[in-house]
Amino acid sequence: MPYLTSAREIRAIVAEYTHAKTLWLDTEVADYKSRNPKLSLIQVLDDADDMSGDRVYLLDVLVQPDIIAEFIQEIMLNPNIEKVFHNASYDLKFLGNKKAKNITCTLEMAKKIPYYLLPLPNYQLQTIATALCSFNNIDKQEQQSDWGKRPLSEEQIEYAYLDCIYLAQIHSNLLKLQTKANPEPTTEDLTILSAKSSQLEQQYKLLNSEFEHLQERIKKAMQAQNISETADYKLSSYDRTTIKTTFTQLANLAQNQGLDLDFPITLTQKLQKDLGQNLEQLSVEVDKTTAWRLIPKTHDAEIENE
Repeated sequence: MPYLTSAREIRAIVAEYTHAKTLWLDTEVADYKSRNPKLSLIQVLDDADDMSGDRVYLLDVLVQPDIIAEFIQEIMLNPNIEKVFHNASYDLKFLGNKKAKNITCTLEMAKKIPYYLLPLPNYQLQTIATALCSFNNIDKQEQQSDWGKRPLSEEQIEYAYLDCIYLAQIHSNLLKLQTKANPEPTTEDLTILSAKSSQLEQQYKLLNSEFEHLQERIKKAMQAQNISETADYKLSSYDRTTIKTTFTQLANLAQNQGLDLDFPITLTQKLQKDLGQNLEQLSVEVDKTTAWRLIPKTHDAEIENE
């Protein structure tokens, strides 16, 4: 885990990174709670298979704005280099913002994985690393430490380089889950998929029925016992107000007050039926889209038998 502080050393490794295909990055920020946060460290890994930290470079850029600018220009704006972050939107505030190219965010990747494949209570790096990569006992205490002081402590340096290792392993496992979640449609076995779907549908009906019933019982019990909050639920009420008027009154008001009510009205099937042939006298815009719906055949049979 080389810790580089001199501009010459940092420029040399950045020059090497310009030839990389993928980089896994993290940042540490000094005074992050203040109005003037400052980029303290840029951590970079260029080999996802490295578990020792030998290929993790810590670039100390706390008082080197020129180096930060060069890193942004040479690395962040380079569309040929994939830059992988966790919660990229935060790091990009200090590394090029919206100008940065070819950014991958493992936080966004994880959110797109179906819950049944990646059941997580949250999408923090520590949580995902533990669930996906079996990295246990991850200590995030140093994250809140003072990254503006120098020299950095040994604990800070160790923390900084480990995050890149976690990130690379998370990224690798998420790519595998992406493939599992989104297989090639042309090679899917519809027989297996249909059987599994039917099985889950029946299980879902049972679970959903029980869940809704329990929810209603809990709500009634809390109301009857005058309990507003339990360890798992909070009971709250709200008033819903709906204001209605007739179209004739609205049209008369618009005419009398000179109001501009020239806005499109969606003609429901009932309105179209009520208008009948009068519909031909209206200038209408037809917006037609095609939607696909998957209908179990058992439903078709039920409808036919009705």
